[in-house]
Amino acid sequence: MNRLLTLVLSVAVLFGTFSAQLPRTQHHEVRLADFAVNRVAVIGDSYTTGSDQGGNGTNGWTSQVWQALTQHGIAVTPTVAAEGGAGYCTRGSRGSVFEDLTVRAVKPTDVLVVFFGSRNDMNVDPTRLSIAMYGTLKLARQIARSAKFLVVGPPWPTADPPQEIRRIRDVLGYQSELAGATFVDPIAARWFVGKPELIGVDGVHPTDAGHTYMADKLAPLIGAQLNPY
Repeated sequence: MNRLLTLVLSVAVLFGTFSAQLPRTQHHEVRLADFAVNRVAVIGDSYTTGSDQGGNGTNGWTSQVWQALTQHGIAVTPTVAAEGGAGYCTRGSRGSVFEDLTVRAVKPTDVLVVFFGSRNDMNVDPTRLSIAMYGTLKLARQIARSAKFLVVGPPWPTADPPQEIRRIRDVLGYQSELAGATFVDPIAARWFVGKPELIGVDGVHPTDAGHTYMADKLAPLIGAQLNPY
């Protein structure tokens, strides 16, 4: 946990320092043609798609991250494949698991692949879950051989996530290490703990404010994977 906190703090400082170096005038505009475009694939669940509690369209964390990165001179060409209810083993509202979404989103020219979630695998046998995670990450590597991987574990809105959620986190952390991915643990980092305004009335999905909060957390982490500094 200390290593994770150190990584997050270091990246935040790096991103803030990088931001402070950018020109900030009323007439300054970032032109995409001025920068190399980074292809990024994102695979996720309803925390990425948004829900009736918030995070739809430009209010979603992905849209806010791309905007923030572009403003800091990091142009991105994103492909987002996310489905409510989906997980590594659990089929979502349209019948997909993360492996299906990986096929849909990941391209050979991607420089970064981001996986986010999923709490939807709560009822899956740990061995089956581990095999599915391994297979999905391996598939992504076979498609995007030179890409970096950023794997975000399942968040939880309180300080006492159930054992099943901690198990998903632990198995995913292990498989991320095997895949050479950077693993982010929202549970250990207490992303939503003590911040009830960030979660909707259903007690599960982030509000618009919650998506802005996630964007603030993820933009420097994604930026660090794309920026050579």
